[in-house]
Amino acid sequence: FALRKKKYLCSLSSSAEDKCRIFMRHRYNACVEILLEHLNHEQFAVKESALCCLMKFAAGQGQHPLEDLEWSEHHSFPRGIILAVVENLTSKTTDNTLLISRFQEFLEMDDVRYYVMSALRESVGKVMEKNKGTLLPVYQNNVFTLMSSISMPSQQSELTNFMVKLEGQLLYLFFSLEDNHKRAFEKMWLGFLKYKLPSNMYKKLLVILHDSILPHMSKPALMIDFLTAAYEVGGAISLLALNGLFVLIHQHNLDYPDFYKKLYNLLEPTVFHVKYRARFFHLANLFLSSSHLPLYLVAAFTKRLARLALTAPPTGLLIVLPFIYNLIRRHPSCRVLLHKPSTEDEPVEDPYLMDEEDPAQCRALESSLWEIKTLQKHYHPDVAKAAMMISTPLSEQEEDISELLELTTYELMERDLKKPQDKKSIPLEFETATQLLKGGGDVLAHHFCLVSDE
Repeated sequence: FALRKKKYLCSLSSSAEDKCRIFMRHRYNACVEILLEHLNHEQFAVKESALCCLMKFAAGQGQHPLEDLEWSEHHSFPRGIILAVVENLTSKTTDNTLLISRFQEFLEMDDVRYYVMSALRESVGKVMEKNKGTLLPVYQNNVFTLMSSISMPSQQSELTNFMVKLEGQLLYLFFSLEDNHKRAFEKMWLGFLKYKLPSNMYKKLLVILHDSILPHMSKPALMIDFLTAAYEVGGAISLLALNGLFVLIHQHNLDYPDFYKKLYNLLEPTVFHVKYRARFFHLANLFLSSSHLPLYLVAAFTKRLARLALTAPPTGLLIVLPFIYNLIRRHPSCRVLLHKPSTEDEPVEDPYLMDEEDPAQCRALESSLWEIKTLQKHYHPDVAKAAMMISTPLSEQEEDISELLELTTYELMERDLKKPQDKKSIPLEFETATQLLKGGGDVLAHHFCLVSDE
């Protein structure tokens, strides 16, 4: 059919120059199609070369349009090539992460970035609607990788790098950061997030959301539904959603009902072992920094942290204990948790309800911080020393916990090994060993024995 069409078009032209132009046009289109096929080649070098060649074709086609421009048009951007490249990069069967990283060089151009965002929005809508919103892990991962590679300029004056060189103020306004660019960026992400995502992608997305997505949206409040849904999931996803919610609450006046109740229920023993522990405690410290929080709420957080401290690792305890002391400093009324009548002579059941999800009903104000008193006998000397502060008047100056948030067990051990040791204070075996596996009450001999080869 293409051959017949070509012959028909050539027959209509009486000029040899026109026939040559039509012939070269067909050869050019065929070459572009072959290069697009090579984007799915097995060897990466072939795919990379095809991608670079296609982008050079796009630049040349922009400077020398294949069609004559009408007087009302201000430019001719090769949208067709960009759309075809985006469709091949977001393959449904092949992971193109490496090729997309190579394509990131071209996304630094303002006009390429704009049309890639538009192409992604159209592609995601068509593909996901065709598959009725079902999960497409490979396709969605390629789309997310390409979208997260888009780096928006921070200032409108930075929009000067165009692949297709154009003149006039109208083009500058067309690519203005505040209008078209931000609107295209926003529609692209909202169109992607409206569909169900693979579970592992939620974490990747929430890690960059507050820093790389929300600041460049024209209406960040449109992300409320996504963030609140992620916050309700629980676990690490809820911890990561805190960053985005913090931006919306403090910068865009988001009213989130029962926010502190949900934050309270995120305090579980696993919070000390997750990858995002430092980020969680940093944000929790910010959310609890207001002096206008009700007393029962601060007392509930203080008591829950103290209870979790009983099973926390030393690195977590060195964060939690100063955290609790800072809460008491900010809210002096919470000192009632420290000054309870002595109950050393008779056992008293703690009225605090650890399993109660509502901080208003957990009866924290009726309890005390006996858990910190218990930690004064902790095996780690730094923890025991920090717990001893509860027995002395707290200073008004808050402690800076930022340096402790990233503390690891390895760093804690290295710090202990570098401390100057007093030989007299090092505990040694008090029973002299007479033989191998003998001594110390023969504890080793009960569990191990020496086997002779004879």
